[in-house]
This record gives sequence, C-alpha cells and structure tokens, in this order.
Amino acid sequence: MEPLNFRLGRRDFLRVAGFAGLSWLTPASHLLARAAEAGDKRTPARSIIMLWMAGGPSQLETFDPHPGKDIAGGTRAVDTAAKGVRLADGLGLLAEEMGSVALVRSVVGKEGDHERGTYLMKTGYRPDPTAVHPSIGAICCHELPGGDTEIPRHVSILPSPWPARGGFLGDEHDAFKTGDPIQKVHDMAARVPDARDARRLQDLEAVEEEFAKRRRNRFEAAGHRTTMTNARKMMSSEQLKAFDVARESAKLRAAYGDTPFGRGCLAARRLIEVGVRCVEVTLSGWDTHADNHKYCKEQAAVLDPAFAALLRDLRERKLLDSTVVICAGEFGRTPKINPVGGRDHWPNGFSVALAGGGVRGGRALGGTDPEGVKPPESPVTVADVHASVLTAVGLDPKKALTSPIGRTVQLSEGAVIPGLLG
Repeated sequence: MEPLNFRLGRRDFLRVAGFAGLSWLTPASHLLARAAEAGDKRTPARSIIMLWMAGGPSQLETFDPHPGKDIAGGTRAVDTAAKGVRLADGLGLLAEEMGSVALVRSVVGKEGDHERGTYLMKTGYRPDPTAVHPSIGAICCHELPGGDTEIPRHVSILPSPWPARGGFLGDEHDAFKTGDPIQKVHDMAARVPDARDARRLQDLEAVEEEFAKRRRNRFEAAGHRTTMTNARKMMSSEQLKAFDVARESAKLRAAYGDTPFGRGCLAARRLIEVGVRCVEVTLSGWDTHADNHKYCKEQAAVLDPAFAALLRDLRERKLLDSTVVICAGEFGRTPKINPVGGRDHWPNGFSVALAGGGVRGGRALGGTDPEGVKPPESPVTVADVHASVLTAVGLDPKKALTSPIGRTVQLSEGAVIPGLLG
C-alpha cells in the first residue's frame, strides 16, 4: 500500500502548533516523589514510541506463529534471542533483539471494526457518545513535565485516517501530523522575504491587540496570542532538525530500511532525544482479507529492519530504558483462512509487542489456542495494556480526569499485566 501523502495547511499548522504549544509547557507534579513513596526505585520512562500497524496485523504471521498447525496455513517460525520464544519467519532481525521485547499474546478486545478498534487501542476505551477519550500519547503530554521542548511533544508520522487525538483534554493535545521524513516538514518557513514577513507580524500584533480588547475576560484573548507565539517559536526552533533524518549516517539509515516507515522510526528516535513525549509511526497495509501470506511477507520486510534498528539504536544511545516502544494494530486476524487466502478481523486473541521503559524483555505472556478454538490463555484487555504503559511512564492509571461535561474518567480502567514490568 502506498504511504499516505499528508500536507498540513498553514492555518491547520498554526492551530495545531499553537495549541500544542500550550501543552509543551504543561507541568506534572511529584512523579518521582510518588514513586519514592511507593518504594519504586525504578526511574519512570519519559517517552513512548508507538509503531502503529494500521489494518490489523495477523498475529500468526508476526508475533504468535503456530508452525505445523492448521491455523498457520504454512507459516513457519524462527528462533529468537529469547529462549523458547519464536517469531514468524520474516522477522529474523527482530528475533535478534527479542531479549528486549515482551510479547503479550493474549490481548482481547471488543471491537472488530477498523475505526472503533483503532479508537479502543489508542485510548484504552471503547467509543462512547458522551466523551471523546484522549489517546495515551495525549495523556502523557498532559500529565508529564514539559521541559524546554519547542516543537510539538505529540507527533504522528505517516498518520492513518484516525491518528491519535487529544479528546476531551483538548485539540492542543492532538498529534502533530507529518509525512515521510525524507521531505521537509511543510510550512516551517515564511513564503515572503524577511522584511515583508516582519511587517506582517507588526500588522498581526495590531490585530491581536484589538482581538484581546474585545475578549479581555475570555480564554481566547490569551489563547489566540499563545497560538501564534508558539507557532512562530516552532518555525525558528533548532529542534526542528530532529525531523531531518538526512543528518544521520547512510549506514544507520540503511539499517532502518529505505522506506517511509523506516525513516519514520529513525525520526521517532531523533524526536524523543529533544523531548518529544510520544511519537506514533504508522505502517499501513495490514488489512489482509485476501492473499494474507503474500502481504504479511511484504509488511514484515518493512517492519523487521525498522523495529530491530530502533531498539538497537535506542539501546546504544542509552534511551531504551527511558522509552516505551509499543507495536500494535487495532486487532488480529482469524485463525481460519478464508476462501481467497485471507484472514478476517479477529479481536478475540491477538498480540502486542512492548520493549524498553522497564518492560521485562525476552518473554511471551499469555497464549492462543494452537487449534484456534479455545479462548486465549491468561487473557489481557486493551485497558490492561494501557495501564501497564502508563505505569511504566510513572503515571497512576487510576487517576481521574474530568471531562468538559463533568464526567469523571480514569486514565485507564485496566490493571498492570502481571510479569510485564520489572
């Protein structure tokens, strides 16, 4: 599948960058103190990288192979660096990094539709007409310290039709969307000479003053100006260079793979280095209702070098312990192969891979029935995955937030997955 071509309009950029600017400075209090009081000597992670497998990857052709069984449909497996843990054939590079990866093979959900399943996996909640829940990246940007980051702290690279959103926390926590890092981020430079740009800013300041006079007691009096100020700050920030993967060596770029997704993963590492809290990188094309084996093989050829290189790169730069890496899609695929060689939607037992940030690697938790009939062993809910990741970054999943209509909503209704975190 061709990568999504995304272009952010100037007005959209100013809105997103400006609103996000409000969140860049959002403080969170007492995270380390709370951990100390609880006797937790582990330093919480500070960033999340979400590798989003849009379309719903087959667990049987990725993280939960059952070679030799009817449900495998001929899929073979490879040994990994973790004793007793095998991956599907085609993920040989990732297999070498399995000492850092935990596979949760018994995730169950209640949504088999792409949009609803995406909402569930990114927020930990099923769609609800009374509230739009924030994604886990938006929560981290809202709750964790902002530091001195001058670019959006929530970024979506190669976004799917349903990128991560701020939900009831506000549009300022929506992911900043951008395309293939081989291209420059759009609208980062004025389209007119510097002198003319300066005159425009002077004119804008006059407009802002009139705008503020009429709204002296309203939020937008300060909010609109903050929007513009932070947008301009981002446009001139040295941190924008984090998007430019061309600054890396040819050898490292090749290790990630010469693909938009590989470059997106490399950009994700660069972005968290400058303080970005959450980067979502999308690999589309997993909706394999037909020719499942063919398309999964093609997808694995993209995922394998990028995922493996990301883990290795993070470790070498001493960033893996401070970064939670998640690889997941909206659901899995049926154990039964359909008449056109495909696998259909299956939320009843699929896999999520996690690494870094206190995750105990080198293990597989839970399991699915080799015959594809019985429920998963030690089932884990999507909310449990969210609770585990939130805990890894030092947040209390049970903390309650209040929606605009006064509804109390916990960060997560799940529980930490036993044996996942060190």
